[in-house]
Amino acid sequence: MLDETHDPQLRSWVESANEPLADFPIQNLPFCRFRRPGEERTRAGVAIGDQVLDIGEDWGIASVAAVMAMPAAARTDLRRRLSRHLANYTPGADRFLYPVREIELLLPCEIGNYTDFYASLHHATNVGALFRTGNPLAPNYKWIPIAYHGRASSVVVSGTPVRRPWGQVAEDRAGPPVFTPSRKLDYEVELGAFLGPGNRLGEPIRADQAFDHIAGVVLLNDWSARDIQVWEYQPLGPFLSKSFATSISPWIVTTGALEPFRCVPEPRPTGDPQPLPYLCAGSRDAFDIVLELWLRSPHMQGPVMLSRGRFRSMYWTLTQMLAHHTSNGCPICPGDLIGSGTVSGPEKSNRGCLLELTARGAEPVALPSGEKREFLEDGDEVTLRGWCEAPGFRRIGLGECRGVIEPAIAYLS
Repeated sequence: MLDETHDPQLRSWVESANEPLADFPIQNLPFCRFRRPGEERTRAGVAIGDQVLDIGEDWGIASVAAVMAMPAAARTDLRRRLSRHLANYTPGADRFLYPVREIELLLPCEIGNYTDFYASLHHATNVGALFRTGNPLAPNYKWIPIAYHGRASSVVVSGTPVRRPWGQVAEDRAGPPVFTPSRKLDYEVELGAFLGPGNRLGEPIRADQAFDHIAGVVLLNDWSARDIQVWEYQPLGPFLSKSFATSISPWIVTTGALEPFRCVPEPRPTGDPQPLPYLCAGSRDAFDIVLELWLRSPHMQGPVMLSRGRFRSMYWTLTQMLAHHTSNGCPICPGDLIGSGTVSGPEKSNRGCLLELTARGAEPVALPSGEKREFLEDGDEVTLRGWCEAPGFRRIGLGECRGVIEPAIAYLS
């Protein structure tokens, strides 16, 4: 619920947090995990402006995972206490404050499990039309949040280089394949959600309870090798085409910070089925978050924006994804991560991956350098950015999620 932490007039004694376009004003306060130079120890922190407050010393927070494990009411109380601390300076309040540029940002917490959904109707329709002319959607799509279980061990923090993967690729759907570096490497603009405190084995989380188990969100790039994917995905879905790397931003923007930007999901198209009762939650269980994708080739001075989409356009909400995920009694644990699937919208400028944007390579993207891109080339730098704004509230940001493509390893040499 809205409270004093969302007051747009609230200011911090950390001056950089008061700049109009700061991603991390006092109204945000995302959690992170970091390490100081020369230390092995990892610390839990909260971002404020261009600084990070260590919350492990005076605050007794051992890890970000411990925050994820808190009941929703306890997380709300912690947010209020942190807000008061950063709004009202007391002597020594800055002794555990560190500039972001002087610390090493890590994955926000240890990730036990990772599940990636396919929740954008626009994305599913666009991609389906590229492979199944006249019948782009599977019969179950509008009834069930589709997902696959990803690989937690290859989730990496923003800034980690991404190596082009090897895999089986077939020019013909019937084969035979060759083992080769992927030639159709892609990004996917997604939102990730960190979960907690979770449920016991055999006890589902109802849709009207699910919001309390979504601790916060991050930017997520589900790197995808499209040529490997098209050969391997039948009959059980993605495998090596996805498991080589998934990048996330280092900042967990809490659902408390996102409260002013909760909204009603976009209405379903006329004639579409309504969700089954176990997937029905509150009316305001979507988030109005803007997500942008920027690309810079090695020959460009600066990046160019390739797409901008809104998370509220998703067909399935995070609460519906979580309710379905646990509907069979599957337990989720503090620090588990779910991905939304590619965030796309109705316009070409909203398409959140190159597979869609270039129509499977048939319509290459023109870059300011004169280059063209069907899919990603070695040296390309991909950056996701996200932010929220609404009348009467302070703009907040999600930071950025960045990765540079490295050449494939000399696997067969």
